[in-house]
Amino acid sequence: MNIRHRFFLIFVAFSAGICAAATAQDRPVAVTGAQIITVTGETHESGVLVVHEGRIVAVGEAGDVAIPADAGVIDATGKVVMPGLVDPHSHIGEGDGGDRSAALHPDVRIMDTINPRSDSFRRALAGGVTSVNVMPGSGHLISGQTVYLKLRRVNTVEEMLIYVDEESGIYGGLKLANGTNPLRQPPFPGTRAKSAAMVRALFIRAREYQARIRAAQDDPERMPARDLALETLVEVLEGKRIVHNHTHRHDDVLTAIRLADEFGYRMVLHHVTDAWKVADEIAASGYPASIIYIDSPGGKLEAINLLPKSAPILEKAGADFGFHTDDPVTDSRLFLRSPAFGMREGLSRQKALESVTIANARQMDITGRAGSLEPGKDADFIILSGDPFSVYTRVEQTWIEGVKVWDIDDPEDRKYATGGYKVIRGSAHGHHHDH
Repeated sequence: MNIRHRFFLIFVAFSAGICAAATAQDRPVAVTGAQIITVTGETHESGVLVVHEGRIVAVGEAGDVAIPADAGVIDATGKVVMPGLVDPHSHIGEGDGGDRSAALHPDVRIMDTINPRSDSFRRALAGGVTSVNVMPGSGHLISGQTVYLKLRRVNTVEEMLIYVDEESGIYGGLKLANGTNPLRQPPFPGTRAKSAAMVRALFIRAREYQARIRAAQDDPERMPARDLALETLVEVLEGKRIVHNHTHRHDDVLTAIRLADEFGYRMVLHHVTDAWKVADEIAASGYPASIIYIDSPGGKLEAINLLPKSAPILEKAGADFGFHTDDPVTDSRLFLRSPAFGMREGLSRQKALESVTIANARQMDITGRAGSLEPGKDADFIILSGDPFSVYTRVEQTWIEGVKVWDIDDPEDRKYATGGYKVIRGSAHGHHHDH
């Protein structure tokens, strides 16, 4: 990373921090009377959650938590409060990825194409999603760099970024795919074996590039010319950037594990349609799985074995896993439905709660900020009308860093909670306006 690039990233991180601080509430807020599900700790049947300046200050049973005298109090009696949902694989934001000039695009950043005013972000807030990993498309071996976002109501994508490595400015992972998706005419591979060979060859080049950089530390004149693609892969090799690997068929899952083991990079297995066939191998590998449920048949043939029993089988095997939406494959507004399907097949309630919160935060390196209600973490939480896994429950409010960013009682917000994938704006006379 050159000096100019590093200073730019530090400036962006600093600016985003100022914006977040400026929008955080000036006085404490206390949510009282609700059942509060912390996920990683106790569930408080008549709980109190206190947040201030964007962070959680205290959480516990009524009577055990002191409410500041100047706090604004939200009476949530009869409601349920839980952490904001974390979606580790989504395509909201109207971004794109690599083109057809090559099968491998590690230099492409989806951040450069995100529309921060996209309606899709409002729909995700209506579903209780507060943090998200937005992916480039999967039609390449390497589609590009993903981006981790907080769904703050802001004007620029920089203000939405979640930095996992402030020093190097990392705010996302790298999207890989295997299986049928990248099998096309040249320059794409035509077979699964060629797919693996192309990925392997590029990582070998990245290792060589990494070695040249290290050798030039004491002799700047020997520093190789900057290569954006290899630079990204070096970040992967150094563990700073997680590989998010799209994979469906059981043999493709094992190939993804084989490559990650060979080059020693961190990885999350995404989709993993055949997880129930290789659950023990996934658990033994140590790589977490991000699985998906859909309730409408169709799509690619390699996903024919998509069965809800994957979740309880992965739990029994001891694998680390969570759910994702792959929005628009499944709608962000229905994210809580996925763990509910898993529970119907035998998934435990605790794992169901973790599967859309803390387990996914682990997959994005953001457990210090999101995924559970603990003092010191970001004040990201949702208020539900009832049990998280009931078909009758609605998300009523979504809060990010102590700021209410979506409210079902607000007519402008409510329209994003219902209907199809587009919101019809304007009056009955057809006059349109922006929000």
